[in-house]
Amino acid sequence: MLALSPNPSLTPAERFALDLLVDLSAVLPYPGSTDVVRVDVNEVAELRTLSQLRSRSWGITVGDGVVTIDRGLLAFTIDVAFAAVEQRSTAADRFNRVPSSETPLVNAQAEREPVISIAAKALASAVRAAAGARCFRSIDPWPKGRQWAVALSHDLDVVQWWPAFTSLRLLELAKRGELVRALRVIGAALATGGHDVVWRGIRSLLDAEAEHHVRSTWFVLCGSPTFATARAGDLTYSPESNLTRRILDAIGDGGHEIGLHGSFATSDDHALFPAQRDRLQSLSGPAYGVRQHYLRMRPDSTPRGMANAGFRYDSTYGYADRNGFRLGTADVIPLWDVDANAPTRIDEAPFTWMDRALSKYRGVEDPDAWIDDALTLADASRAVNGLWVGIWHPNLTPALGFPDAPNAYRRLVVSLSQREPWFAPLGEIVAWRKARRSAHAAGVRPDGSVMVTAEAPMVIRDAAGRAIDG
Repeated sequence: MLALSPNPSLTPAERFALDLLVDLSAVLPYPGSTDVVRVDVNEVAELRTLSQLRSRSWGITVGDGVVTIDRGLLAFTIDVAFAAVEQRSTAADRFNRVPSSETPLVNAQAEREPVISIAAKALASAVRAAAGARCFRSIDPWPKGRQWAVALSHDLDVVQWWPAFTSLRLLELAKRGELVRALRVIGAALATGGHDVVWRGIRSLLDAEAEHHVRSTWFVLCGSPTFATARAGDLTYSPESNLTRRILDAIGDGGHEIGLHGSFATSDDHALFPAQRDRLQSLSGPAYGVRQHYLRMRPDSTPRGMANAGFRYDSTYGYADRNGFRLGTADVIPLWDVDANAPTRIDEAPFTWMDRALSKYRGVEDPDAWIDDALTLADASRAVNGLWVGIWHPNLTPALGFPDAPNAYRRLVVSLSQREPWFAPLGEIVAWRKARRSAHAAGVRPDGSVMVTAEAPMVIRDAAGRAIDG
């Protein structure tokens, strides 16, 4: 267990960053001060860059019953995990997104590592080392004895007008000289006879997940499409159409979760969030999460609009043009509002990997290469007992331009299953992490056992890793 030393000089953001590191460490916190490890923070930040923090054990030092954290680690956590650098940025690409080149980890060439989660693991090891004979308790990272978690997610971008999307994909392949692949696409499209093209792909995807008892999260567009929105690649289908309803029913019948895929306009016009969410809920039931279409979001304001609309979590933070850990974490984290100098009241489940980051932005057309990349990042998440969130677009089917994609997705599901994660929809994962965040020691009984308070049952372990009653 650990106790945080009160430090009146810490800013609200620094205190929030310290709480995040403790949360990610999975060490059981204790508000008391007897027979526990104390965590102190240096008054002056000496280590400010990632290389400096790495070279000096993340700015964490161990003493007898005390762990000291360099204040620079808190500043780094604020900049990366809370996206403070991005919130202050005015740079924008053509979709009004903060470019990846503006993010600290891309600039440090470290976006492939969950560096904040790694630092939190170092904190846990330091607390264990400083404890000696003192009481040490940790919390199992995930339910059912699993040591890491996976959330598979899908952005439903295509329902109607599928020939237009196939045509655009054929142009993309032609520009890259992928003529053999383009001919295979034409053959697959002709073989369908124009019937059930989108539905067949979605049914195949759902069947692949059902074989391995995977429940995923689907983000659905819920505005009124026009020629202009369709041409822009924004709203492309009616949520009330018969095919969309058929898809929503199949998703619900499989026990999967449905969230809102916020249209382009919601990025700036936050009043649209409640209207789109209400419309979606009238078709599918509760929608607790949101992910922006094309990842179109302004970090300094859009999450605030999401929170005000009543969403419990967002899953927009991630890279469009590469894969990796944009917030430096392989986990669910609370967001911080730099302008308000306060929490944003919404959790973030950042995604780590997306299929089109490779096929669209990197020109990688081999789906097996996509899966190799996904599994590399999944193993990095697993190493820190973290969460891996992946995006697979359900329109990646042969007739829509991706001949080898369905088999690749099956390989992804099988390979992830073999690594034994806790599979769950994002809403359940966020709820679990919120409950784990609430866990703390309420006191120590005369016999030395620890009283634990939490919003849900937790497995508590001692320094030897034995599960004990809390």
